[in-house]
Formats: sequence, C-alpha cells, structure tokens
Amino acid sequence: MTAPQKSAQGYGSAQRPTQAVILAGGQGSRLRPYTDDRPKPMVEIPGTGTPIIGHQLDWLAAEGVTDVVVSCGHLAEVLAEWLEATELPLVAAESAGQAPRMRVRTVVEEEPLGRGGGLRFAAKELPRPGEPWYATNGDIWTRFPLRRMADFHAERDATATLALARPRIPWGAVETDEFGHVRDFIEAPPSPFLINAGVYVFAADFASLLPERGDHERTTFPRLARERRLAGFPLPQGAYWRSIDTAKDLSEAARELAAHRD
Repeated sequence: MTAPQKSAQGYGSAQRPTQAVILAGGQGSRLRPYTDDRPKPMVEIPGTGTPIIGHQLDWLAAEGVTDVVVSCGHLAEVLAEWLEATELPLVAAESAGQAPRMRVRTVVEEEPLGRGGGLRFAAKELPRPGEPWYATNGDIWTRFPLRRMADFHAERDATATLALARPRIPWGAVETDEFGHVRDFIEAPPSPFLINAGVYVFAADFASLLPERGDHERTTFPRLARERRLAGFPLPQGAYWRSIDTAKDLSEAARELAAHRD
C-alpha cells in the first residue's frame, strides 16, 4: 500500500467520510422477548435513555457524518416511525459555520441478504458514491474517534479498514506456574485475540466488491487480506465496546456503562 501525501492539516479532511451505513436488518432472536416488538437496534440498554441506534447516530454526528442509510428488515416500520418522531442530532463540522442536522433514510430488505448483501444494498443509496463511507453493525455500543480511524485507513491506502476490539473472556482464568501450582484467579481477563468490532471505513469502490447476497467476511474480506488491501484499527486504550446479542449483554452493558459514568 502506498501512503497518500500528508497535508498541513494531517491526514484527513478530504479523506474522512461524511456518510455511513447502519446494518439493522437482523432478527435479534437471541434478544427475545426484547425484539418481539422492535428490531435489535431499537432495544434500549437500561439506564441510557436511548436505543442503540440513537446512540450510534449521536456518535456518527459527533464525528462529522451528515448522511446515514439504515438497512432494515425485521420490524422495519418500528424503526422508521421512531426516526420520524425523533429530532436527529446536529453534525459536528470540522470548520466554523452553522451545524447541519443529520439526514437519515431507511431502505428495507424484502428478503434477508446477509451482512454483505445488506451493505451492498444500502450503499446504493449513499448520496456521494464517489466518496468513502463508514459502516457499523446495528447492535454495537461503542464510542471512539472515528476520524482517527479514517486517517489510519487513508495512511495505509486501504480499500477497507475494520475496527478491532479485545473483549473480555466471559469466564474466570486460572494462572499457574511452571510446576502446575495455581498462582492466581483472574476474573474475566481480556482476550489474547483481537476480534472484528463491527465498525468499518470503506473506500468509495468497496461496494462493488460486496456479494449481492451473503457474508462479506467470508468472501470480500479474505480476498482483500490476500491482496494486502485490508487494514485493522485497534480500538484506543480505554474505549468502551460491546456487541449486544443477548439479554445478558444488556444487563452487563448497563452495569459497565453505569460504572463508566461514575
């Protein structure tokens, strides 16, 4: 990969996306009964006062995103009604001037397309097809500097960059010495492996590489990795990240966020 020329302002302003896709089409079956009457991104973590997608929109607006396309499926009308009734956030512009209000539109998958197909389907509706874009899974609760991730992506001249998280192992670990004596018990230690955090920066031409149906992690990403066009951005130290997949995730996220606020 050839790094682009660095300007006086640093990598960034011309390279940083101002448009994004949120994948919100999943059934959320492991979150039932919370998803019986709403899609997964509409589930609220207790104590936060906002659904997951509300938090995501606030975060994207704070990072300069002006336009969002939400790819919907399960109970799409509930999400659309919420968007219509909600005052969308103001966008934090990089230059002085009046802050515009974020624009959000929904597209509905008439049949499940998979994550890769859903991304391709939604990307067709982005207002600036010749520019890079962000994407996030609709069940991710996180906050970190997206502009820094976009600069990382541009420095490496990547076609796609994925955020990398190091989640805690859900079990206690046992530490032993070389003789097999137990030395310590460690409650929920960080995993030794990085995982795909479900947040992305994509080059403008990435959408054409996605499958019409299926999972881009099994098709497009391995191909880009072989061609050294896929980058991984480790989340900054201290950045909160959690995927909300089950009722247990909801309760644990509520507890962690409450502690984080304190």
